[in-house]
Amino acid sequence: MQNQCDTSTVDMAQVAAIAARYKNEPDQLMRILLEIQSVCGNAIPREAATVISSVTGIPEVEIYGFITFYAMLSDKPRGQYIIRMCKSAPCHIVGAREVAQAICDCLGIAPGETTADGLFTLEFCECIGLCDTAPAIMINDAVYTNLTPQSAVSLIRAYQQGGVC
Repeated sequence: MQNQCDTSTVDMAQVAAIAARYKNEPDQLMRILLEIQSVCGNAIPREAATVISSVTGIPEVEIYGFITFYAMLSDKPRGQYIIRMCKSAPCHIVGAREVAQAICDCLGIAPGETTADGLFTLEFCECIGLCDTAPAIMINDAVYTNLTPQSAVSLIRAYQQGGVC
């Protein structure tokens, strides 16, 4: 199971320390948020926006806007493995819909959900930039292309068995 960031003093102290490294660099907000999310196990607690704002002077609404706008950031706990799949029309024309359905069936979740064991979260995004090799998915930072429903299920099973790092 992933490391869940809670709002304890230690965690918020870590958030403050990360933000302090970029105190005079408001253009580094994305870097700040990615580092905090890494420390907190794939989710940024809402209280972090308050801490970051107090340290950097960046308005809290701007910080929370980043967290909720960018697909690589989240304020909700996610699985150890985040599966991202493009939801645009070009990918669906070449079979992404069937691949997505196979992944949903295999994991027993719908897009936006996390498996009960905390291992997988399935998310749709606008584009992962792999139209020429679609259907494609990203699992964390790894890219898998030219998928079929069968190859996608085999890939998920390999992750479940610990055969993919």
